[in-house]
Amino acid sequence: VGLVESGGGLVQPGGSLRLSCTAPGVPFTINAMGWYRQAPGKERELIARVTSRGAPDYADSVKGRFTISRDNAKKSVTLQMDNLKPEDTAVYYCNRNPPYSTWGQGTPVTVSS
Repeated sequence: VGLVESGGGLVQPGGSLRLSCTAPGVPFTINAMGWYRQAPGKERELIARVTSRGAPDYADSVKGRFTISRDNAKKSVTLQMDNLKPEDTAVYYCNRNPPYSTWGQGTPVTVSS
């Protein structure tokens, strides 16, 4: 499905990052999309999703700090992450929600001083 994530990096606590994902092989307009993350030693988890109509939903751990959005014309999904905390350190992935079995490479985010 050609999922490609970008935008990760190293940021200090309290900082911001903007992640982007393109999904050229996904039937985009009919699918909810999600951002997932996998921290070291932990299972991958869904942290934000956006329905095909653009309605967002968030895990409690990121609610009020992260904002998910989508551009159906560009088949892209964005995750704006503000007030980052060390516990946000993880590899971030986008995928359909529910996810396909194939994942992209992900983009690593490290929050550290």
